[in-house]
Amino acid sequence: MTKSIKWGILGTGGIAEKFTSDLAYATYGEAAAVGSRTLESAKRFADKFGIPQAHGSYEELANDPDIDAIYIATPHPFHKENVLTCLKAGKAVLCEKPFTINSGDLEELTSYAKENGLFLMEGMWTRFLPAVIRAKEWIRDGRIGEVLHVKADFGFRTTGNPEGRMLNPALGGGALLDVGIYVVSFASMIFGAEPEKVISTAHIGETGVDEQNSIILEYGSGKTAALSSAIRVELANEAYIFGTEGYIHLPSFFNAKTVTLLRHGQVVDQYKDERKSLGYNFEADEVARCLNNGRTESGGIPLDESLAIMKLMDAVRQQWGLRYPMEN
Repeated sequence: MTKSIKWGILGTGGIAEKFTSDLAYATYGEAAAVGSRTLESAKRFADKFGIPQAHGSYEELANDPDIDAIYIATPHPFHKENVLTCLKAGKAVLCEKPFTINSGDLEELTSYAKENGLFLMEGMWTRFLPAVIRAKEWIRDGRIGEVLHVKADFGFRTTGNPEGRMLNPALGGGALLDVGIYVVSFASMIFGAEPEKVISTAHIGETGVDEQNSIILEYGSGKTAALSSAIRVELANEAYIFGTEGYIHLPSFFNAKTVTLLRHGQVVDQYKDERKSLGYNFEADEVARCLNNGRTESGGIPLDESLAIMKLMDAVRQQWGLRYPMEN
């Protein structure tokens, strides 16, 4: 029998609200505590979601003896510090994507977790959606033949404050870390995270972050991926997986509810997810399964793959000459 996980929520922003709301749909998890930089903020969040315990600091949350796992929901630049705080308190950690600002920071986290036998996982929730899992099953069963090309894009138009998270370099702003991580991770899920060749270009906006980018990845043997992300232009936000005998289409792939298998433009198979949740409950249940089976990382997105993805994104930013202030 799988034990239900008592979750601590670290942070009280929008993504924390989405994850906490979806815990109501999790089979093996519930929100048991929340931590914020102020007790007032934590109490407001706790009252809103009916969470029994509120902590006025992240350290208090990390050291709460009743908590099994902690979800990190703070902005990118704070992930490393927050994850380490929780790992050092002996807690299992699910960290919102992207794991960190760069691969050097992530190497510190993965090394600490592995050396101390602690569970750590990147919150790439897309990996655990039923529609995405169905697509992987179709590929595994050879239903589109040999996969040769992946195409994915994710973009929206922000009109936000230049000092806000999306456009501020000091907060890890820009398209790549916010939405580009989805398309890069999707290609990694299909082909792996270590392409033979990387070609990319980006438009760097007035605030110094990438507002739009395109990435071409070559994996050898004719396998390629074409990826785009943006925060100043709305893209189709869909993914295609092309094989020698057909292709798979995932509209709105990052929160996919539908996946279709086609051959010669004709629908051969389709799966529809009738879930009522946003979809974060599936990654929460993956954490529960791992913890109940004594695993310290998920096969759905292993730590070595998360690290390889971060190294790939480092290489892409190097091509653009883009560094964040905290990296200098």
